[in-house]
Amino acid sequence: MEKMLLHACCAPCSTSVLERLQNDFELTVYFFNPNIYPEREYGVRRDEMRDFLKTAYQDGIKVIEEEYDHNDFLNNVKGLENCKEGGDRCRACFELRLLKTAMKAKELGFNTFTTTLSVSPYKNAKLLNEIGNSVGQAVGIKYYESDFKKKDGYLRSIRLSAEYGLYRQNYCGCEFSRRGECDEKKE
Repeated sequence: MEKMLLHACCAPCSTSVLERLQNDFELTVYFFNPNIYPEREYGVRRDEMRDFLKTAYQDGIKVIEEEYDHNDFLNNVKGLENCKEGGDRCRACFELRLLKTAMKAKELGFNTFTTTLSVSPYKNAKLLNEIGNSVGQAVGIKYYESDFKKKDGYLRSIRLSAEYGLYRQNYCGCEFSRRGECDEKKE
């Protein structure tokens, strides 16, 4: 079975993705999200991910967590702060997180990597796949293309989140999406 490093933005988005991939891959969750603001929110999402994995998978799926460094995100999107949600700022954010995931996957000997981000109706799966393939090729590791919102993936994530009593945030993560700009569905 191939080993996959799964970048996860939060527990709710992970639910149906993990369910979908668990029989085909040996999964490890990678929690790298320097975009999340404020730090208190980052801690809530990180802890919810840990708790969900312990509850749903009885420690059968490991999680790798990177240290929180919001300045990493801010430096990466400098000059893009006023971009529309889903535009160049989001692209830069996706590039940062997927590149780091690819590098970590390569470093730790995984066969492939992907992200839960495409389960959201607010995220452009075509763009995520383009970025994932590009950084995967640059790093030398295979990217698993996905649009996890398809085949009721997003609806399933809502149901599973309710079943597990998961905290569901009302913004994508960064202070710019927190202003309420996260209102246009992609694809």
